[in-house]
Amino acid sequence: MMTVHEVSKISGVSIRALHHYDNIGLLPATKVTSAGYRMYDETALERLQHILLFKELEFSLKEIKDILDSPDFDRSKALEQQIHLLELRKEHLQNLIDLAWGIKSIGVKYMSFEAFDTRKIDAYAKQAKESWGKTDAYKEYEQKSARRSKEQQQTINIKMMEIFSEFGKIKDQRSDCEMAVLLAKKLQDFITEHFYTCTDEILLNLGEMYAGGGDFTTNIDKVGGEGTAVFANEAIKAWCEKRKK
Repeated sequence: MMTVHEVSKISGVSIRALHHYDNIGLLPATKVTSAGYRMYDETALERLQHILLFKELEFSLKEIKDILDSPDFDRSKALEQQIHLLELRKEHLQNLIDLAWGIKSIGVKYMSFEAFDTRKIDAYAKQAKESWGKTDAYKEYEQKSARRSKEQQQTINIKMMEIFSEFGKIKDQRSDCEMAVLLAKKLQDFITEHFYTCTDEILLNLGEMYAGGGDFTTNIDKVGGEGTAVFANEAIKAWCEKRKK
């Protein structure tokens, strides 16, 4: 666990900004000590990394919070975008370095301004931003969540985790047994009712994300026991395969 001062030091984010992130629910402190000190664990630090990524892509803090709190947040996709954006900036900086060395070494009579061009970076940032904010599922989720209070959203999240708890109770059975596929259907219907229209394609992608490691897998296995996330993914596959017949 780290104090807010330590997080500020390693991240470059001011203490004032971290306090603001906590107050608006963007980056809640993992716990607050009896003396009132905010403390952050590794999960919170990972969330902060994603916050900084989306800030680089010029999202507002509200947009970032909505994305990170969305049940279909794709950590892998976010990291891929971060890597590509950094590679573009590395290329841009190298061009500037080469230009500066050229001026220092031999001088110039005609200076090209191509090295200062950031249009490629700006275009990618714009494209990445659009890929998060314009899907029909995301718009539907945003509309539904806007009408709910924080307490109502917490209740919905708890009920969703209860479904995974049910998966955990039968994870020793076949993933294509009747109870498993009915739970997969129940999960799909729940997501459609409370978040966005959950097509078979979306459900399959969610299943892969649930079982793919990271916070999703950890949290699901926490309520259902080790192996629950993988079992739920297999049950989802069985349910979607059954619907094709």
